[in-house]
Amino acid sequence: MNPVEVHGGALDAMHRLFPDAPQPWLDLSTGINPWPWPARESHFESLHRLPTREDYARCTEAMATAFGSPEHAILAAPGSELLIRLLPTVIAPRRVAILAPSYGDHARVWRAAGCEVVETPDPLAQAESADAVVICNPNNPDGRRFKPNEVEAAHRRLGERGGWLVIDEAFADLEPDLSRARQGGADHLLVLRSIGKFYGLAGLRLGALIAPVEVRNRMQARMGVWSVSTPALAIGATAYSDRAWQTATRRRLAEARRRLDELLQERQCRVVGGTDLFRFAEVADARGLWQQLAHRGIYVRRFQWSTRHLRIGLPGNANEAHRLREALSP
Repeated sequence: MNPVEVHGGALDAMHRLFPDAPQPWLDLSTGINPWPWPARESHFESLHRLPTREDYARCTEAMATAFGSPEHAILAAPGSELLIRLLPTVIAPRRVAILAPSYGDHARVWRAAGCEVVETPDPLAQAESADAVVICNPNNPDGRRFKPNEVEAAHRRLGERGGWLVIDEAFADLEPDLSRARQGGADHLLVLRSIGKFYGLAGLRLGALIAPVEVRNRMQARMGVWSVSTPALAIGATAYSDRAWQTATRRRLAEARRRLDELLQERQCRVVGGTDLFRFAEVADARGLWQQLAHRGIYVRRFQWSTRHLRIGLPGNANEAHRLREALSP
């Protein structure tokens, strides 16, 4: 499978595919905040020692405050991607309804686990028949939002049948009111969070599972004693506690998103969805435009399932915005 069609961020593959593209590459393929939370050198002074229970406790306490979730329901993990892959080992649904289009690893993981996977644009409607329903909220790549009352109704129906609602909230830091983390620990509800997108720290590999205690304990057993590095826990504890940075960043990202919308519309790219970290654009020929941008050293996300859509992240400065504007010209 072509790595550039599975995830964003495959810059090594782009180098091989387009060796003559101008350097440096401008990677707009991931939806990661181009202005990351500013980790300090002191956060890495703990590299010489194993993480302690106190390190985990400080991080999960900060996560709980940032998410609005009960602390006892949170399990820190080395990124939400690993949690997605381990979920079939801690719950065992037979029929899984998954939002489509959405983050592709959800369907791949459940299918590989031998489940019957139903990919549908209306997964919440499957709460009467599926053993698990999986959504991203906000959704990646189109930015679709599920209203809290819709999500709560589906959760209730699933719970009555012994089913599970799984919510990937990788982009929920942008819109906290959408999050179900406040109900963290409730039966039949699993919420995944990640520091990678909003905080711009994807390489740190830090995330969280918010779950009932029995599921949390099973997941902890799968991951082992020292699953998260000491520096990651230290950075997470500080970043999740930084309310001033969070507030200022939501404002900064919203302003950058508006500028990107204007740029795209100038170049006949119709914005049809997205979040404040990426835009979902409709174009006449997605593959052709993707190649045009790549030949100019700009990497955006394209999809096997659509010939008319691209996902484009935020330029980090005026020079990057200028490069994108020029590359979008015929």
